Amino acid sequence: MSKHIVVVGSGFASLAAATTLADQGKTVTVLEKNSQAGGRARSFVASGFTFDMGPSWYWMPDVFEAYFEKFGKKVSDYYQLERLDPSYAVYFGKDDRVDIPANFDELKVLFESYEKGSSKGLEKFLKEAAYKYEVGMNDLVHKPSRSIFEFAQWRVISGVFRMQLFQSLSAHLKNYFSHEKLLKLMEFPVLFLGAKPQETPALYSLMNYADIQLGTWYPKGGMHKIVEGMVALAEEKGVKFEFDCEVKGFTTEGGRVVAAETTKGNFSADAFISGADYHHTDKQILKAEHHNYSEEYWDKRKMAPSSLLFYLGIDKKLKNLLHHNLFFDEDFGLHAQEIYDNPQWPSKPLFYACVPSVTDDSVAPEGCENLFLLMPVAPNLNDEEEVREKYYHLIMDRLEKLTGQKIREHVIYKRSYAHSDFISDYHAYKGNAYGLANTLTQTAILKPSIVNKKLKNLYYTGQLTTPGPGVPPSLISGQVVAKEILKKVI
Repeated sequence: MSKHIVVVGSGFASLAAATTLADQGKTVTVLEKNSQAGGRARSFVASGFTFDMGPSWYWMPDVFEAYFEKFGKKVSDYYQLERLDPSYAVYFGKDDRVDIPANFDELKVLFESYEKGSSKGLEKFLKEAAYKYEVGMNDLVHKPSRSIFEFAQWRVISGVFRMQLFQSLSAHLKNYFSHEKLLKLMEFPVLFLGAKPQETPALYSLMNYADIQLGTWYPKGGMHKIVEGMVALAEEKGVKFEFDCEVKGFTTEGGRVVAAETTKGNFSADAFISGADYHHTDKQILKAEHHNYSEEYWDKRKMAPSSLLFYLGIDKKLKNLLHHNLFFDEDFGLHAQEIYDNPQWPSKPLFYACVPSVTDDSVAPEGCENLFLLMPVAPNLNDEEEVREKYYHLIMDRLEKLTGQKIREHVIYKRSYAHSDFISDYHAYKGNAYGLANTLTQTAILKPSIVNKKLKNLYYTGQLTTPGPGVPPSLISGQVVAKEILKKVI
């Protein structure tokens, strides 16, 4: 008789876990609080524009390919990819923009234009980063991180120094580059990992490898096409979905969960996976005697940033903007301090602009532009409307000045999204957008456990547990927890 498993939430990690288990003959039901699958990667349509609500960067295409291949499928069975070239643009100031080419030889020429000899440094840097990527993404992130002995393989032990866990990324980069702009370009991929480059292990240069060597891609139709593909595959495997179905509690008996108590009634099962916010599950859904961690423990966790987002519909075509655009015209260090060291609304923030309609006509009406703005901010801030408006105008002032065009007066649709929305929609701890920071003291076995210590059939997946935040790690997280359940032969 097939065992029944209930998965709470339908983000990338939950979908991966559900599909992996269904593929092994388990009966799987996914309970989703919202009306649509995808978690932070939901989408919405308004005034003829289709907006991705969260993730907008498609990196590490090999992780997606490997996922679908596990089920005898290909990415192209579900969505079509296009590699972006240039990968993205970086604005350092007025009339000071650099487009990052997808071609590596062209990138080396760009580096040489800033600093003589830096192309050789880039080659050496990326050779080391490739090793970290290969070991990190093929070995380390696939561990359930339940015991230190999981990492006792010779390849991992012998490579500890090459992995550079105990040197900061900032210090590591200075071994290869000295030009301020090159350092900014190379530090950018870790901006959302939850610590300043000075405090992020050099291990995460693997992100630079993903950026430069594996490329920046776009799924035609938007990032939600990935979710649609994953849901379609899950349903092919027999996974059942219950939407508008929020879990409010668990019925327990004999040290096990026997049912999820939801707004649609109770769902009994043999095992349960929570892909919902870990803190919310731990402190609000579970009874006190079943908590994995104390409130003090959670309060001491270092969170990755939250975000202030604006979804904008523009009634004209924009100039001087690529699909992805980074605005580094203000002090990177100051903004980082105001996120991580002295949490507050930033005085001179960096920001990011995504214009998917540059690549994809389907996401905006003809002659219009789909504009997504993101400003990383500290979690746990008051995001009242007047604060949002202040930063909307601050960002728009700079965007108009740096790109040399009027934009605000052409906005025909506008929606903001920040801390309170993350809390309302996802029960996000402290209104975080990305999960738990990838610092050395919150790596591998030092992350919140994927198993409940008091209920032997309750597991956790997603960005607040192993391996960490981001779409590819979340995909892997779901597969890791599914394998742990399958080991139990339930």
